[in-house]
Amino acid sequence: MRIKRVVIQGFKTFAKKTEFEFDPGITAIVGPNGSGKSNVVDAVRWCLGEQSFSLLRSKKTSDVIFSGSDKRARLSMAQVSLTLDNSQQELPIDFEEVEITRRAYRDGGNEYLINGQQVRLLDVTELLAQTGLGKRTYAVVGQGLIDKVLSLSPEERRSLFEEAAGITGYQAKRTKTLRQLEATEQNLTRAQDIIAELSPRLNYLRRQAERANERQQIAEDLRDMLR
Repeated sequence: MRIKRVVIQGFKTFAKKTEFEFDPGITAIVGPNGSGKSNVVDAVRWCLGEQSFSLLRSKKTSDVIFSGSDKRARLSMAQVSLTLDNSQQELPIDFEEVEITRRAYRDGGNEYLINGQQVRLLDVTELLAQTGLGKRTYAVVGQGLIDKVLSLSPEERRSLFEEAAGITGYQAKRTKTLRQLEATEQNLTRAQDIIAELSPRLNYLRRQAERANERQQIAEDLRDMLR
């Protein structure tokens, strides 16, 4: 799996629609300081679901939307689309290309799409979880990350490697399944309590029904005798 294309519009300094094509192999984005190289990396992180504004070098959602310049008015929406080559079916979806799109609005709202279909952030996270990508991806090594890793506690370092290896996705599914199992057990217990509460009433109604059947049978016998 590899990135084939990144399309950025309205994100940070990218006021107009800008498209990056990535061929197989190594690609380098070069340019002078302040030309927007780091914003391309931020756009990829953001599109993959990153929620930490500090990692995106921002403070709030509106900070990632083009704020305007002397020649251009500010924009109301930012959009980034990331196209992944899925010809090896590393992503659990039956498409050879997978396009993930994220949009943000100045009111703080966000939208996520997979191949043009609106989805939840959770859907994007689960799709990418087994690949080591996602909203806490360590496939993107930013400045200072190595020093930060060296200063982590053993538990934090283990969590980092688990996420980078894609184990976190399985753990999330396990946690979700355990929650569902617990909810099912609670519902079963509640159903058993209701049955226990209703049992005396059911026994009473059963006896009443039997008596009614007996009376009906007697009435039918009397009618037969009077014919």
